[in-house]
Amino acid sequence: MYSDLDFIISNYNSIEAASFSWSAPSNIALVKYWGKKENGEQIPANPSISFTLKNCKTITSVTISSKVEKDTSTSSVQRDFSFDLLFEGKPKEDFKPKIQKFFERIYKYCPYIKEYHFTIDTQNTFPHSSGIASSASGMAALAMNIMSLEKALKPEISDDYFYAKASFLARLGSGSACRSIIGNVVSWGKNETIKNSSDLFGVAFENMHPNFYNFQDTILLVDKGEKQVSSTVGHNLMHNHPFAEQRFEQAHHNIAKIVTLLETGNVTEFMSLVESEALTLHAMMMTSMPYFILMKPNTLEIINKIWKFRSETQTPVCFTLDAGANVHVLYPENVKEKVVQFIQHELVGYCQNGQYICDEIGNGAQDLK
Repeated sequence: MYSDLDFIISNYNSIEAASFSWSAPSNIALVKYWGKKENGEQIPANPSISFTLKNCKTITSVTISSKVEKDTSTSSVQRDFSFDLLFEGKPKEDFKPKIQKFFERIYKYCPYIKEYHFTIDTQNTFPHSSGIASSASGMAALAMNIMSLEKALKPEISDDYFYAKASFLARLGSGSACRSIIGNVVSWGKNETIKNSSDLFGVAFENMHPNFYNFQDTILLVDKGEKQVSSTVGHNLMHNHPFAEQRFEQAHHNIAKIVTLLETGNVTEFMSLVESEALTLHAMMMTSMPYFILMKPNTLEIINKIWKFRSETQTPVCFTLDAGANVHVLYPENVKEKVVQFIQHELVGYCQNGQYICDEIGNGAQDLK
């Protein structure tokens, strides 16, 4: 088990230039993380567990060049962060403060980042800031590129260390990003149920029943616009929330319960727990001060349609929600044809411009070089 001190690198080599490219997926929490501890950076107030997605991902390429000045008698390194940021090939100035803050947070663990200029070129396969955890996939992809640089500087680091530190770094950019690094089901947050669970990085869950292999997630894009309240603001509203402690206790209980369901393959009870967690997340938003609602009328229409379809056909299909209006429709692969037909006939009309994304369980980040 790694501590944060294990991730402070020393005695590394130098290189002149290099380029790397990674994709990292979004993830959808089954037991939700909502709220951060006040005495730490991006430390969750409660544990969470998520499905890693496959198609909703960020693709990020990074080119680095050394900033060491070699035309002087004593080589020196500029002591500030240097980077250009492109989104879909074009400069994106409003993303830069988040990257700057990320670099500031990881500098203690990656001091070499001040020795290089970074050109970061990133793109999403899904709409940004619409409740599909674009910050999670974006920070995960960037963290993988940073670790590829670290591997180039210190080739002897192990694969286990590589992925654990990548998850650790991603967390410092966006908490849930630590669940987008490796594994098809990933837990984050110290708890008594999952061995080696940690507040510092995500841990892959190993004992999933075949009933959940290739589980499908069709994301209904109810509202592709920017959320009225950001996740960061929402997390902060859990401080002094009247139901915070009960919620945190419930999350620990639900982690224990869902681990059993994932191991035994009980899809019916799994669906009940996942839907309850989704509604609890939004209940926390509606009972904070100030209170807010991220669901839209069409979100509720879709939920009721899913309940009606499930009751009438006994088809194993359920919903979950992230911090937004979009609906994730979860179901086993063996009912895919039936559920997709239901979505096309009855749910597409509630989506913005009739848009939805067909996704499924994935395995994490991929090296594209």
